[in-house]
Amino acid sequence: MKNQCRQDEIKRSVRNLKKLELKIRFNQEQIPDGLRTRIVWNEFFNLKEQGKGKYSLDFLASLSKEEFKEVINEFFFKVYEQYYAENALNYINVKNADKLALLGLPYDADNDMVKARFRELAKKYHPAHGGDREQFIWLMEIYKELTGKL
Repeated sequence: MKNQCRQDEIKRSVRNLKKLELKIRFNQEQIPDGLRTRIVWNEFFNLKEQGKGKYSLDFLASLSKEEFKEVINEFFFKVYEQYYAENALNYINVKNADKLALLGLPYDADNDMVKARFRELAKKYHPAHGGDREQFIWLMEIYKELTGKL
């Protein structure tokens, strides 16, 4: 019974996230015609047994409050990333989350975190310190893409 209450609470919260995304991206409370597959919410949440979202209702119910907040943060990061891309806005602080993940950094890492991780990995991969040349070149390219400099 307690698990069912938790799932109902999560369903309400997650459905509200859908409304927030629509308000942020389209300034509407309903999905505009033809955009059902384009909303980030569909990629993230699966409230049905046969849904396609990344996070199922059972999985969300098993998370702690802090872990659930992380999922919500990840969701909003993607919503704003999509919003910026659709509106051709230039945004400095939002970096490519995939490249940050390759460095072992969270999606919301700032420039200081990128720089510190780069230095740490540069020591490890530098050929003069016994590292692999190809990995070092890869690291330099990722750092350049994330920061725009070397």
